[in-house]
Amino acid sequence: MSEIQSRDRSKAVPLNMRVAEHRRDLIDAAVEIVGGDRTSFVLEAACKRAEEVLMERRLFLLDDESFDTFTQALQDNPIRSNECVKKLLARPKRWR
Repeated sequence: MSEIQSRDRSKAVPLNMRVAEHRRDLIDAAVEIVGGDRTSFVLEAACKRAEEVLMERRLFLLDDESFDTFTQALQDNPIRSNECVKKLLARPKRWR
């Protein structure tokens, strides 16, 4: 097992950044409205955006005609047991 895999992934680690003062003020104004603290606000926003980016790579939308074509293709070519796909689907989500 590698060092990365063996360490406690729930442990808090530093994440530092520098921002323009006007951006920090914008964030602080929002924090005042919703309550809490700047760090939690920024972390929540960043995680939400990260999940969106990851989901965009995994989710695709089809119009009705394209969906019918897609489902027909699946029916014509049923998926056989695939150990690689099973392992992939059993993996924990990267953003949790």
